[in-house]
Amino acid sequence: MTSDARTFRIAVIAGDGIGPEVIPAGIEVMERAVAGSGVTLSFTVFPWGCDYYRTTGRMMSEDALEILAGFDAIYLGAIGDPAVPDHISVWELILPIRQRFDQYVNLRPMRLLQGVPGPLAGRGPAEIDMVCIRENSEGEYAGLGGRMHRGTPHEVAEQTGLFTRRGIERITRYAFELAQRRPA
Repeated sequence: MTSDARTFRIAVIAGDGIGPEVIPAGIEVMERAVAGSGVTLSFTVFPWGCDYYRTTGRMMSEDALEILAGFDAIYLGAIGDPAVPDHISVWELILPIRQRFDQYVNLRPMRLLQGVPGPLAGRGPAEIDMVCIRENSEGEYAGLGGRMHRGTPHEVAEQTGLFTRRGIERITRYAFELAQRRPA
């Protein structure tokens, strides 16, 4: 390695379902992308997710957020398993990570790929190139709401979305700046 080489520490949480299948391929892609660049990627794998929950009763270790704070990036796979209620995986792993590290952008690029059949048959790759940008830590993710009269015929649930000026401004700014950089 040269003296100007940089090492980036990446925490890996493969998660559940397809996560453990696709994360290793993603790691290989990242390693090939930096090969010969003087950049080194150092991956540390954590077993957190629904399997971990079934074993320990927690989605991640008690000190997970402090551990993750020592990394340059978090590579997070799919989280969720039919055997573990969604509210557990969301509120005990996904949202604590998003909220602690201010991961407010949910970015979903969409492109039509040449040779991949789909419901938009007859269109070409140049015709489909969209990006969906959603706020990732406020709104329904704010955690405001609850249930009353649990387990009775009168049970009721209430959920309140909270959107702050800061949250709206930063996601809107992100979306407009991305739109300005994309080809017309």
